[in-house]
Amino acid sequence: MKTPFAAALLCVPLIIAAADLAPVVEIEEDVYSFTDAGNGAGPMWCGGSTTLVRAGDHVFASGLETVAGAQPLNNCRWILLQRGVRGWERVRVDDSLTREPAPLAAFQDGRVLLSANPTLGVGPPGKAGPARPDVLQFAAGDPTAAPLALAPEWQGAPRFTEHSYRSFAADGPAGELVLFQNVGYTHAEWTFRDRTGRWSARGQLPWPWGAEYDKPQPARVCYPTVAMRGRSVHFCGVSDIVEPYGAWRDFKRELTGREWDYDFRRLFYAWTPDITREPFSAWVEIASRDKTGGWITPGDLWLAPDGDVHLLWSERAIDERLRARFFPEEKQSHALNYAVVREGRVVLRRSLVESTEDRPGVIGSGGRFQVTPDRRLFVIFYAAGPEPDGRRVAENRLMEILPGGRIGASARVPVAKPFKSFFTTTVRGGSPPAETLELLGLRAGTGNTISYAKVRLF
Repeated sequence: MKTPFAAALLCVPLIIAAADLAPVVEIEEDVYSFTDAGNGAGPMWCGGSTTLVRAGDHVFASGLETVAGAQPLNNCRWILLQRGVRGWERVRVDDSLTREPAPLAAFQDGRVLLSANPTLGVGPPGKAGPARPDVLQFAAGDPTAAPLALAPEWQGAPRFTEHSYRSFAADGPAGELVLFQNVGYTHAEWTFRDRTGRWSARGQLPWPWGAEYDKPQPARVCYPTVAMRGRSVHFCGVSDIVEPYGAWRDFKRELTGREWDYDFRRLFYAWTPDITREPFSAWVEIASRDKTGGWITPGDLWLAPDGDVHLLWSERAIDERLRARFFPEEKQSHALNYAVVREGRVVLRRSLVESTEDRPGVIGSGGRFQVTPDRRLFVIFYAAGPEPDGRRVAENRLMEILPGGRIGASARVPVAKPFKSFFTTTVRGGSPPAETLELLGLRAGTGNTISYAKVRLF
């Protein structure tokens, strides 16, 4: 079955020369190793935010450390690291317990912000318990000094837990930030901190309504990519609820023996032109694999100077466990997809990389945007699978997105070990646009080790 992405590929000549794209690896190194905490999270769990930021000449990463002897779920603590002349050094270690990694943001005046979610220590091990969100402010020039606790202010008294699914985004030049944190399966709480240092706006973002499910319910949205500029805020994430179709749920239970299985199949987007003055828009469903039990993973979001919102996500067409019984005629495909949204309407969409059953090829995943100071837009992703000549690859690639959504030629990123899952110094976290790509994440063949690379694009 031909997808809208495939149809778009037929309409436009896509491959444009990008002769100046010639990545050079300046640094590739390990940062720290971690132990699996057995609590369902890990250092890459806050996928829509970032744990790597740059403020001027300073680059920081936050890490997640399992605490020996502590019981899940809250059996971790965050660490703050800085890369200096002697490489990566710990500059701060938390003294409280938490479950999840700590997203970072940066302001270009030298402030570094860390989103924390420490447990209140109430509740039995292995069960949900209350938590107290905080934002800690460090000085890039003196990160060992005690941070300033900014104490976010919320609407009412939300019941936060260790499962925060929080999203942290900053307008780096303006010195403003927004924090979203989920409450149950109904909504996200949000709070906005302005350039004067006040938490001057707060509210709730209710989830889209899943009227088509066997039992209509909110479609909780998780792992969102969030961007803010000039108080315009854009939010794009994936549905994350227990399997909503009874026949599929029963069949999966027979296979796995588990009473639950989560759906990650619908990509939703909402926005507001001014978070301090206007409510969020109605939800827009950007993509769905709900009818064939597929899988969608949010990748990235870039808010362009002209107001267009560029989206990136990975998509798998079907759950092959279900195919024989429920949709035997459907074909599998894997795609790294791209779309442009303008004032809440999708105006362009296509696959950047696609592999199908009929034409198997390289599968692209883990995509992130890289924006340069002259507003060129690149995609960095992990590419694995067979080339047309039969040669198999496993590497990182860069691809330029040209004006009008045209696709530029791609180039291999010559790291010694490719990054399969990674964060960047994204502008969504307040880092500046750059002609140097910085990555933090998991490389192939390195186990539970978080690594860093710095790559000059040209």
